[in-house]
Amino acid sequence: MDFGTEFQPLIVEPQKIEDRSFQIIAEELGSHIFTPSQFKVVQRVIHASADFELGRSMVFHGQAMESGIAAIRRGRTIVADVQMVQAGINKPRIEKYGGDVKVFIADDDVVADAKRLGITRAIAAVRKAAKEAPDGIYVVGNAPTALLEVIRLIKAGEISPSLVVGVPVGFVSAAESKEELERLEIPFITNRGRKGGSPVAVATVNALSLLADEPNKW
Repeated sequence: MDFGTEFQPLIVEPQKIEDRSFQIIAEELGSHIFTPSQFKVVQRVIHASADFELGRSMVFHGQAMESGIAAIRRGRTIVADVQMVQAGINKPRIEKYGGDVKVFIADDDVVADAKRLGITRAIAAVRKAAKEAPDGIYVVGNAPTALLEVIRLIKAGEISPSLVVGVPVGFVSAAESKEELERLEIPFITNRGRKGGSPVAVATVNALSLLADEPNKW
């Protein structure tokens, strides 16, 4: 595409682009109710989605930030509902604390269990994760049924996650599953309504891992 000889990109350095983007987000969002650390998550969510309504819909349990950052520093396993979430999370920042990012939805035993029991693979994957990482960080960006199963297992006392990031997108059970998550006492980060998705989940975890790297905090 020929933009002509007069076209000049205003900013080409990646860090400067990000810095300017965050400045624009802060200016356009205006006043808000988020704490400084929560706002860093919100900024990255808006940056990933270009959706200010989505950013304003974010909800944080009172202990979510502290618990999530501490869990990363302790090397807790991060369980993602789908491969897209797993792929987007900055693994070097997780792995340097001894943690890892796992997704079980395509595992042969999960596929077989889902077929045998007549349930979604997302549900079967959460049940497998519960055995391997009962105190991990559970990150749901795609499947409402995964979040509902996480909630069920919490209520049953089978898992006690360090943090639940529940931001599934969709028209069936997405908003309802997030409403149910808000009723729990377990640390969570979610948003209200149908919007959400894997990019939102990824942005949230990556913001937490960046905060975990900040010295003399948390």
